[in-house]
Amino acid sequence: MEKDILILGIESSCDETAASVVKNGRSVLSNVISSQIDIHTLYGGVVPEIASRKHVERINQVIEQALADADVTLEEIDAVSVTYGPGLVGALLVGVGEAKAIAYAAGKPLVGVHHIEGHIAANYLEHPDLEPPFLCLVVSGGHTHLVRVLEYGKFEIIGYTHDDAAGEAFDKVARAIGLGYPGGPKIDKLAKEGNPHAIEFPRAKIEGCEYDFSFSGVKSAVLNYLNGCEMKGIEVNRADVAASFQQAVVDVLVGRAVGAAQKLGEKRIAVAGGVASNSALRAAMKQACDEAGIALCYPSPIFCTDNAAMIASQGYYEYMAGTRHDLDLNAIPNLKIGQR
Repeated sequence: MEKDILILGIESSCDETAASVVKNGRSVLSNVISSQIDIHTLYGGVVPEIASRKHVERINQVIEQALADADVTLEEIDAVSVTYGPGLVGALLVGVGEAKAIAYAAGKPLVGVHHIEGHIAANYLEHPDLEPPFLCLVVSGGHTHLVRVLEYGKFEIIGYTHDDAAGEAFDKVARAIGLGYPGGPKIDKLAKEGNPHAIEFPRAKIEGCEYDFSFSGVKSAVLNYLNGCEMKGIEVNRADVAASFQQAVVDVLVGRAVGAAQKLGEKRIAVAGGVASNSALRAAMKQACDEAGIALCYPSPIFCTDNAAMIASQGYYEYMAGTRHDLDLNAIPNLKIGQR
């Protein structure tokens, strides 16, 4: 019988301080997340300097809690995995520094993990039958990618956003209609009260790049609509605006992902990232995949937003593939998918 591999995951790329212990890349033994949303809501978005300071304050307690919840000691951990990019450089440095210190003190291997590859791996935590190859739609506040997962550590980007990420557009539109931060969940909730076909917002296509995305146009269209209503003294139905904007974004995400899967012969689509918890996206993706005969999977909402279980899962596959990082591992805020 093969020995179980326990990975300690650490995540601090933005405004969540998180630690987790995962067994064999699939079984979550603990998942501790300290969120800073209440603090950053005061400023309408994440303030990098504040995020870094809060990580410093919380990271030791979060890791201690993760080990306690998993009922394991550092000696029993096989490797320490940590997000080293992309993300906010100050925030990343806190996690990387902590992981290096623990790995050195405990004599454990250090494995750096790409944040977005971690989001993709979140699907492994709840779908035991999911194995590469498959197509993954990654949608978060900072990233919108269409990725072919060829092997556990091998990725091919076939589509990406040329400007705003989907989550970024959600945040900006939410702010414009007075919902505040974080925008994604608030638009999702308000849109349920509105008519998604009340206002026809644009669905951008990139000429010559059939799988790429652009969301700055739909964001600008919403702002122009709001300005036009204000100038004409027309009362704005915020629920209709939210629903119509969300529908435009969802149509593009689903259309690109399912279209790519059909053209490339992929039989499975996974969805990952914070926006993967959006109820309209999940419903539309399920309907489109059912009609196309494509299997669909996505993580529970707790594994869609930033967490360390996904970092420990991807860390397991990196560890098993022989990936090891030295103590000169540094934070890389603009790290590309597949970059090693």
